[in-house]
Amino acid sequence: MLQVTEIREHKEEYIKALAKRGLDSKADLEAVIRADEVRRSTQAELDETLSQSNKYSKEIGMLFKNGEVDKANAMKEKTVELKESSKKLQDQLNSAVEEMEQLLHNLPNIPHQSVPAGTDENDNEVVFEEGDIPVLGEQALPHWELAKKYDLIDFELGVKVTGAGFPVYKGKGAKLQRALITYFLDKNTEAGYTEYQVPHMVNEASGFGTGQLPDKEGQMYHVTGDNLYLIPTAEVPVTNLFRGDLLMHSDLPITCTGYTPCFRREAGSYGAHVRGLNRLHQFDKVEIVRIEHPENSYAALDGMVEHVKSILRDLKLPYRILRLCGGDLGFTSALTYDFEVFSTAQDRWLEISSVSNFETFQANRLKLRFKDQDGKNQLVHTLNGSALALPRVLAGILENYQTPDGIRIPDILVPYCGFDLIS
Repeated sequence: MLQVTEIREHKEEYIKALAKRGLDSKADLEAVIRADEVRRSTQAELDETLSQSNKYSKEIGMLFKNGEVDKANAMKEKTVELKESSKKLQDQLNSAVEEMEQLLHNLPNIPHQSVPAGTDENDNEVVFEEGDIPVLGEQALPHWELAKKYDLIDFELGVKVTGAGFPVYKGKGAKLQRALITYFLDKNTEAGYTEYQVPHMVNEASGFGTGQLPDKEGQMYHVTGDNLYLIPTAEVPVTNLFRGDLLMHSDLPITCTGYTPCFRREAGSYGAHVRGLNRLHQFDKVEIVRIEHPENSYAALDGMVEHVKSILRDLKLPYRILRLCGGDLGFTSALTYDFEVFSTAQDRWLEISSVSNFETFQANRLKLRFKDQDGKNQLVHTLNGSALALPRVLAGILENYQTPDGIRIPDILVPYCGFDLIS
């Protein structure tokens, strides 16, 4: 959530920055400033009314003590009027605060200066590409055909148990899935991230804190009886572990990793681009989260990008990195890099990771601060990234590592799998 003081100070800059998202935000930002002015003036009037009421209350006591009963009673009537006024002012203040917060809730984060303007994924910038795309024979199959051929994943059985978008992994497919999870966690913890096992459902406050609510409410599974939400990513519970905390500057950075299943209602289109593992309602992902000093967050973001690069190099998968344009940037993000792996059998790039810096946007919602060396409370910067999302990584391995003899296993995963070929 944006800060009102920053909006007041940088209104024109914010208008230009939000235009990168395709937004004409002038009216919205000015509405926030007007609501804040009402809040300020109402708060000042309320403070003055309460101060006057307290002053009269002290004087009434003295008047009674001095036997000036008539004056005391007359002043009591004034305090009654002041109390009624203060109640009305408090209601007005609450309304002003609610209006201002509602306006703020609907404003996305300010894009970083390096974010290119654009309307959709076609305007994203390719900033890095690495790895040789393998040349497969004419008999090469997409991963959903390979999964069926080698009995690795049963999509129809998932439909029977739950519905479309909930695959069942079997045999070596399940072992390969488990190997990827363990390898990703080991890689992250070796890099200094502390592993957490977190709940797979969160409350409304957690969803709001990281920005999924109200922005992505329709994309989340809602357990209505308990007003809980199935998590769309481990980012939500892991980041919310620190909601409301006041940290010391010496506590930073805080680095976390965790594996969770993820649940999203967004799969609704049809065609080859969403077949198989390309888009699911339930999938597995290993996440990394960082809580950083504002001065260090972009160096930390670069470090996260290099970390994900190292994983893809270990897996020997061809990949590229995109800097997302304003129109494709997530609601809470200031800067996002997407990683895509090339699927040779599908002849297309598949997104497998997003690494983002949210600056203070999430921290303001979370009320997550740290005490700097001067003793002042400041908002931290929060960052997160997939390291990695499994479905499309698995799809890339199945398709790019297929041979006439079967599917080879990347060398780095063989110790985790216990086998080097699926045949």
